[in-house]
Amino acid sequence: MEKVAKKQGIAEQAPLLQLQSQQNGTPKRRKWLQPQENIPYHLYLWISVSSIVILFAIWSLLTYSGIVDPLFLPTPTEIIQSGITLFTEFGFINDIAITIYRVFAGFLIAVVIGLPLGILMGTFKVVEAFFEPIISSIRYMPASAFIPLFILWIGVGEMEKITIIFVGTFFSLVLMTAVEVSNVRRELLEAAYTLGTSTFGVLRSVILPAAIPGIMETIRLILGWAWSYIIVAELVASASGIGSLILESQRMLKTSNIIFGILTIGALGLLSDLILKVAIRKMFPWNYGR
Repeated sequence: MEKVAKKQGIAEQAPLLQLQSQQNGTPKRRKWLQPQENIPYHLYLWISVSSIVILFAIWSLLTYSGIVDPLFLPTPTEIIQSGITLFTEFGFINDIAITIYRVFAGFLIAVVIGLPLGILMGTFKVVEAFFEPIISSIRYMPASAFIPLFILWIGVGEMEKITIIFVGTFFSLVLMTAVEVSNVRRELLEAAYTLGTSTFGVLRSVILPAAIPGIMETIRLILGWAWSYIIVAELVASASGIGSLILESQRMLKTSNIIFGILTIGALGLLSDLILKVAIRKMFPWNYGR
């Protein structure tokens, strides 16, 4: 009987021991494939660089071999030569500076006005009930559709282009900020009220500290939208900026200039995103696992 009991005990423990052995013996490479599992930084960097190298290799194969006509897709060498010509002969650095100014002017105005409004909408239902129907309706209207009205109302100067960036980012920024604020845990608010904190004291000491990390990520996301709207702003009635250069190059069938302009906007947007990403991680390190 004692032998039978031992066998039964071993049989009952076998699945648990098997599960523990699988967990303890799981290679790290398998853990890297699990959902939301972190991977070593050097591996992350290597994979990221590999994706760029593969894309560049495919591009080179298609262009240098003559599979694709240079009119539709120039070689990397032609793109680099076009970039050098734009900087040395056509003052492309001035176009870059103008584009950066327009993007950040419109975006910063949207942030200065949109953040307080979004915070109030996420905090007070009365404010949300008043503004949310209007803002939600306008959010679905493309900014490019307002260009004829902006030209009629404002003209074709700098303010018209800045206004396009503002309209393209403001309404989504307000709603996404309101969502972040409204997602603050109710238990935190009740604890603050129990301690005798006033309404605006709760907003200042509880809601804002809890919501700011998410709000900053929202700002980072909306900044990417601002870079996408700059082309729309500069393609219409503009004599300067990267968008204007792209339009002029299209008229003269200079595909290499078009691609270089697009790559420049992508590089500027990526640089601003990386700077903001690093700043957010430095300000709120507790929100990130690494």
